[in-house]
Amino acid sequence: MLKSTIASMLRSGRRSLAVMAVSMALISGAAWGHGGVSIEDDMCIMQVGPYRAHFTGYVPERRATQEFCEDIPDTGRAIFAIDFISDELRRMETDFRIIRDVNNIGIKATYDDLGTKDDIEQATIYYKPPEQLSTGTFNATHTFPEKGHFIGIVTARHPETGKEYVSVFPFAVGIFRWGPIVTRLGLIIVLVGAAAAFFITRALRK
Repeated sequence: MLKSTIASMLRSGRRSLAVMAVSMALISGAAWGHGGVSIEDDMCIMQVGPYRAHFTGYVPERRATQEFCEDIPDTGRAIFAIDFISDELRRMETDFRIIRDVNNIGIKATYDDLGTKDDIEQATIYYKPPEQLSTGTFNATHTFPEKGHFIGIVTARHPETGKEYVSVFPFAVGIFRWGPIVTRLGLIIVLVGAAAAFFITRALRK
């Protein structure tokens, strides 16, 4: 009886490990991000209304060719590269703006949270005017002299209807955020704990 129970628990343990592996795979493949930018299948994706673009950040003087999706780890010159996935964006005029997060909105900021156009203008530290990008590639460079919290705004305007599609993505410069990491680890622990408890309970009942 004891051997049977132990064998059953070992099988349950292997199942728990399998569930843990699947859970971690699902979590790593899930979309995490700030505002209009998220990580999907190890790619940084920007959502501009119904359209999508690949987003990458670089700090060449500090981190060479290392890519970043969301927060920028160091101050200094940063390069933002946007490559359109949706061909419809190539027909639109697109501009790019960086503002200070003067109201401390944080990573859940939306366009409506930013206030009036005058408020946005006053908080702006960088602006690249509208341009039609038939090549599908959009680059912007800005030097951040100090640490802080910022919000990027990409606006694409439809050439025929004039409708604007906006992507808002909060990000930090030179500041490490523990929140997303703690959330992911907590979710993994909960999933693994629940799976282990389920299989051990089943084994003990046999």
